[in-house]
Amino acid sequence: MEPGDTGEGAPDVPSTGERVQEGSPLETLQRERDDYYDRLLRKTAEFDNFRKRVDRDRRDMAEWAGADILTEVVSVMDDFEGALAAQAPPEAQVYKVGVELIHKQLSEILRKRGVRAIEAVGEDFDPHYHQAVVYEPAEGRREGEVIEEFRRGYMLGDRLLRPSMVKVAQG
Repeated sequence: MEPGDTGEGAPDVPSTGERVQEGSPLETLQRERDDYYDRLLRKTAEFDNFRKRVDRDRRDMAEWAGADILTEVVSVMDDFEGALAAQAPPEAQVYKVGVELIHKQLSEILRKRGVRAIEAVGEDFDPHYHQAVVYEPAEGRREGEVIEEFRRGYMLGDRLLRPSMVKVAQG
């Protein structure tokens, strides 16, 4: 048997290193093969990118599907925090302990869902996370520092669920 002979009468197929005559049917076939292989690789990459995009969109939709309800739950958290901040007479201390337990459970539920509070007091004002409702001069405070928080803001993952309502120091 000679090199390139398959032994079954098939025509010699040059290896990738051998030169093929230009314009020959073999060269045309090799060009088509290379073109189809290139198309296959491109379509495979396109499909992989499509699959990743669909997965990312599905995750985003699932994350934000509950955003409306979480916004409402956060409003209930505000009410619990207001109730806990209020002075209670001694006979109401038992109820206050119950409210604290419910507040703690609600906080844990929000934490499990990826909701976290935005720390505002003492931070520089950031319009992406804070909603300034009052500007006032404040001695010993730097310009643009958040000096009071009226309503806590929350993040859902890396996205803003609700901005903090704050008082900001003027220079």
